[in-house]
Amino acid sequence: MTTHDGQPHANGDVPATEESLLHLDSGDIHVCQDGPRDAPALLLIHGSAASARSWAAMVPLLAASHRVIRIDLPGHGLSSEPAGGDYETLAQGRAVGTALDRLGVEHAVVVGHSSGGYTATALAEQRSGLVTALVLINTGPSLDAFIPPEASEPIGLSQWPPTDEQIRQLASTGFREGYEIPQDLVDEVRGMTRRAFTTSMQASLAYLSRQALPGRLAALGMPLRVIFGDQDRRWRPSSAASYRAVPGAEIEWLPGAGHTPILEDPPRTAALLLAFTVTHTADVRKTT
Repeated sequence: MTTHDGQPHANGDVPATEESLLHLDSGDIHVCQDGPRDAPALLLIHGSAASARSWAAMVPLLAASHRVIRIDLPGHGLSSEPAGGDYETLAQGRAVGTALDRLGVEHAVVVGHSSGGYTATALAEQRSGLVTALVLINTGPSLDAFIPPEASEPIGLSQWPPTDEQIRQLASTGFREGYEIPQDLVDEVRGMTRRAFTTSMQASLAYLSRQALPGRLAALGMPLRVIFGDQDRRWRPSSAASYRAVPGAEIEWLPGAGHTPILEDPPRTAALLLAFTVTHTADVRKTT
């Protein structure tokens, strides 16, 4: 494990990421931390079949002003599969909340990409005192906003692990047209078990089927910013407007970006994120 005190080195170099493995009753959770430990906490939650590494290009843009915390959700990256195979979104939210408790985090702005937005919302539903504000990046608001894949059968699920080409086909709609899918992402999908891959996705859809996200978020009354690439090929970009049902919600479209702007366009995504967190981390400091 790499550890550091979170402060800039005297020579101005960026400190190495601190990694740790938290042993929870629900299973081991892998955590990455960057930035000063006394800065406002910013939790980043990845989507299905990804890991904390999917945020890597964003971290240098955020860590100067935040304690940036990234986690691998259960069954993803270096985190173990959950005890009893419980991939339910509410269970993931509980695991994330427990991880933050172990890290001594009392308040955090929570950011979710894609289905990571469902875990972020579940965490906010369970721990409203911990989550001060939410940012959802290309998180589908309801099942009717989903764009069905052209293939009649899920590519690569008839055998496990899939080939590189099968994974790239499966992941292609997760990016704008013509985007070259990183090999790291391909390797991470292959490193998952078939159960983790399929069950975590099914759990996200089940969570969304029980209640659409705008209704859940409106009940929370929490500050919300929605960022959506206008070239998303998994969720209709126009569906982001449904988040206007959440009082005070801020909606920003990213022209030219697809489903994964955290990789496709880190600078613009980070700028929209930071503009929001400045206001809401300031609010937390006034009340603590």
